[in-house]
Amino acid sequence: MADRKDLDFTYTLIDRIFRLSLGELADFSGAKYDGDFSMSLEEAQRRKHEYVAEQIGIGPGRRVLDLGCGWGPLLNFIRNRGGMGVGVTLASAQVAACRRHGLDVYLYDARKVTRDSFGAFDGVASVGGFEHFCSPDEYRAGRQEEVYREFFARIENLLPDDGRLYLQTMVWGRNMMPAEQIDIEVLKGLPPRHSDAWVLALLGRQFPGSWLPFGKEQIVRCAEPHFRLVSSSSGRLDYIETISQWNTRIGAPSLRKRLLKLQLLPRWLTSADFRLAFTSGVSANKVCFERELLDHYRLVFEKQR
Repeated sequence: MADRKDLDFTYTLIDRIFRLSLGELADFSGAKYDGDFSMSLEEAQRRKHEYVAEQIGIGPGRRVLDLGCGWGPLLNFIRNRGGMGVGVTLASAQVAACRRHGLDVYLYDARKVTRDSFGAFDGVASVGGFEHFCSPDEYRAGRQEEVYREFFARIENLLPDDGRLYLQTMVWGRNMMPAEQIDIEVLKGLPPRHSDAWVLALLGRQFPGSWLPFGKEQIVRCAEPHFRLVSSSSGRLDYIETISQWNTRIGAPSLRKRLLKLQLLPRWLTSADFRLAFTSGVSANKVCFERELLDHYRLVFEKQR
């Protein structure tokens, strides 16, 4: 799994810029437009939360676990619905931001949650967190499916009979190139800039320590025999629109954001990884979605009896 250092690199370094751009409860996962791109980003994010609520039963008195809770948008929705939400994340700035808003969030590895950790739950959600559950090293060691199977076994023990898990995640898409051809060295200029290999390598720099599933089929296979798939839908086009909206807001002129970026100048000068990840001028995940190197799924699982 991506460790705390990896997740802090992606989410904590520019925590304040995210929150200034997307709001204190920044929702940094794909929204649900269902093809209606006349909707605002906020409307599409709320539609996503309402869909999650419908699928796993979020309501008064219901206890829900949010794995990889980010800045707490789903936990806030759960609270507003009268439910009780518990969130875990390995990004320290996200924990601090959530707690400032009175959300019950812990710096904890989502893959290691058991009943002894936080008790039992009526429903579980992972909105983007699953993307970080397998590391490139675990993939290369042939442990990817083992990691996923262990995760589903742990979640099964948190839920009652017929309890549900909502899992939203990016996956490698149908045009994904052979994994062995993705080499971080390509960023040093070996293949053409903006080639598939270059963009995928850049994605690896922006999300270090994370390796994606090979399509929804791998996820469904690893979920058995603990869970059965209830529903599945692709959110690839919705995610492209979501990223476009994020880019517009993050790039909007702001004196406070400019000052925050200046504070990151020492990191920019001393870290090649930082320069590549955050100042390449390329939204790697958006390009990968457009080229179908990535896909995106909303999966609803129900615990097997």
